[in-house]
Amino acid sequence: MKLAALAPLVLAVAAASTARAADPVQGDWYTSSGSAKVRVAPCADKTRMCGTVVWLKAPLDKAGRPVTDATNPDPALRARPVIGLQLIGDFKAAQAGRWTGGRIYDPRTGKTYASKISANPDGTLKVEGCIAVVCQAQTWTRAN
Repeated sequence: MKLAALAPLVLAVAAASTARAADPVQGDWYTSSGSAKVRVAPCADKTRMCGTVVWLKAPLDKAGRPVTDATNPDPALRARPVIGLQLIGDFKAAQAGRWTGGRIYDPRTGKTYASKISANPDGTLKVEGCIAVVCQAQTWTRAN
């Protein structure tokens, strides 16, 4: 009897999981410059969306070593490789294809911005970052 009572809950959780998995912001995206590919997927807690650098057009520095997070304001983090770096994180679902309340890190400048992401009707991804009232948007394209 108790198992039968749990069945609707199990189905609801499974449906929610499937809906999140089908969210159009998920997948691999080229940044607007085409210099990096970011994999957007649920964060470890499965309730928020994150994105990690999985490819760089120029993965090695002039000395032939992997590019690192050299401009990070924390000196202890400057030696970490950019490939594998979480670039975006902590986005909360606003609706399917739209996530807000997150942050985006720019390894070129070492700055972190308040951010939101949303799927555009043309299949691209709008990525917005803001400091105070100044915002800038980029369009990322889906990687095959």
